[in-house]
Amino acid sequence: MKIEIKVPQLPESVSEAVLLNWHKKVGEFIKREENLIDLETDKVVLELPAPEDGALVEIVGKPGDTVTSGQLIAYLDTSVKPEAAAPAAKAAEPVAQAPTQQAAANVASSTEKVAAMPAAAKVAADNGVDLKNVAGSGRGGRVLKEDVLGAMSGKGSRIEERVPMSRLRKRVAERLLESQHTNAILTTFNEVNMKPVMDLRAKYKDHFEKKHGVKLGFMSFFVKAAIAAMKQYPIVNASVDGEDIVYHGYFDIGIAVGSPRGLVVPILRNAENMSIADIEKQIADFGKRAKDGKLDIEELTGGTFSVTNGGTFGSMMSTPIINPPQSAILGMHATKERAVVENGQVVVRPMMYLALSYDHRIIDGREAVLTLVAIKDALEDPARLLLDL
Repeated sequence: MKIEIKVPQLPESVSEAVLLNWHKKVGEFIKREENLIDLETDKVVLELPAPEDGALVEIVGKPGDTVTSGQLIAYLDTSVKPEAAAPAAKAAEPVAQAPTQQAAANVASSTEKVAAMPAAAKVAADNGVDLKNVAGSGRGGRVLKEDVLGAMSGKGSRIEERVPMSRLRKRVAERLLESQHTNAILTTFNEVNMKPVMDLRAKYKDHFEKKHGVKLGFMSFFVKAAIAAMKQYPIVNASVDGEDIVYHGYFDIGIAVGSPRGLVVPILRNAENMSIADIEKQIADFGKRAKDGKLDIEELTGGTFSVTNGGTFGSMMSTPIINPPQSAILGMHATKERAVVENGQVVVRPMMYLALSYDHRIIDGREAVLTLVAIKDALEDPARLLLDL
């Protein structure tokens, strides 16, 4: 029986998606629940599994097409048996891909022993560069885009590359502009002595990992400290809805995570009820699934406050942009040893600059500054977090 394959019902917050890669060619057999195609929304990449066993007999939606919920994109014939279907495509005959990825895939298949990033493979394909002749500088010898450009520089050519923004990147750009145009953003700064937290972590990290199966990082301390501070100053955890201020009786904390497709901010729901171990486990899971493109849309929706760590990339100071509809965001930065004065003596301490960006429409400077001071105080005496003081 020939059945229709349609775009699944997208969440209310997502109006459309873009078709990416078909994982089967026309005539090939596919098993039930096996992924047919990837769909990119402005938040995550979704998989569309086959509803039944059968052969893919017609493809209506092409890679790169914009689609909506319920739109027909293919036909599946459930009467076809595996032995009667076309054999699976070999590596030399790749499944149809989005135009921006096709050239890179061709090079990857012809030089399958060469590990290269997709951007590097595309530049090589566009300019006739054999990746086998390019020395990779990435992890494990992986060829990076810069390696290909460097190899081509000897030809004296001036290279340019134009690629369309991913749907996620476009949405991130839209939200950042929306935030700047809608919110009256101000940023206040402070610095925190990280030695108490670092000493605590160094003392217990091995026992923590052995008991909980996850490494003890620093983000969980900042989440806990932010929640403790916002309990004192609830307006920082509030949001604007029209002419109303909505005070949230819960703390859904967004954790900014970098992914191959761009920045995503998955949410720790009811983080006030989570232990340090719970937070670390959830953040580790977010990081892994963000890398694999496996985060659910619901996990990226909402949130009452966010924490972002530019220090991971070496940033010393920045002014983070609020993630709407939230009203504040905490920015962490790199920890560096600096000379500071304690009790009249100059000592060396591991110091970090903190930044709190806030919406001045509802949060006054007093509440913003005091919130950041409360975060600083909690981190410099982490026992207070454990004792709820």
